[in-house]
Amino acid sequence: MQQIIRILTKVADRYAPSRMLSFDLGHVFKAMQIMEEKKKASRKTLMRELGLGEGVVKTMVKHMKMNRLVENSNAGMWLTNRGKTMYLKLKSVIAGESDVPKCSVAPGKFNHAILVRGFAYSVKSGIEQRDIAIRNGAMGATTLVFKDDKLTMPDKNSDTLRKEPEVHDLMLSKLQPRNEDMIIIVSADEKRTAEMAAKGTALQIISENEMRY
Repeated sequence: MQQIIRILTKVADRYAPSRMLSFDLGHVFKAMQIMEEKKKASRKTLMRELGLGEGVVKTMVKHMKMNRLVENSNAGMWLTNRGKTMYLKLKSVIAGESDVPKCSVAPGKFNHAILVRGFAYSVKSGIEQRDIAIRNGAMGATTLVFKDDKLTMPDKNSDTLRKEPEVHDLMLSKLQPRNEDMIIIVSADEKRTAEMAAKGTALQIISENEMRY
């Protein structure tokens, strides 16, 4: 899995002496997500969904092609077999996402939860995920782990959302966590920022920790 993240990192890195890029790991993953769901995606679709300008999307697609992740024609862009294989492996770990309404664990105007399969072991205090999310442009983040069929804060045993059943049920139905999963809820002032920061944070956590499969 770390090899896949390294390839995505290469896509998001600038090629000297080019200028600083306006997209990151979260945008690359989202672009792959869009192409897999739609089978083919136009440049305008990527611009709209990612909130990026035409030149930025053109550069990102160029980098993805250089790493043999996508092909394109006048009809749009699509994942290569290599790109699809990598995306499906990522989705086996980043196994669920959902917007979350404002609540005790999601205090932002916009909140996006992302589930990282089997990564509860990597959580210490939750501060590390928060700091990564902030570096990715978010206001903050809350980390939950799913243990003994309960959503809990790190080092706690009580069901965190027991007094907020609507949010609790939403998280379970949308994310479908399993024991030992980690859930990162990222907060931001803009919806797209919360989503992209959540994706980028999850990818960095995967990159920094060994898989326990």
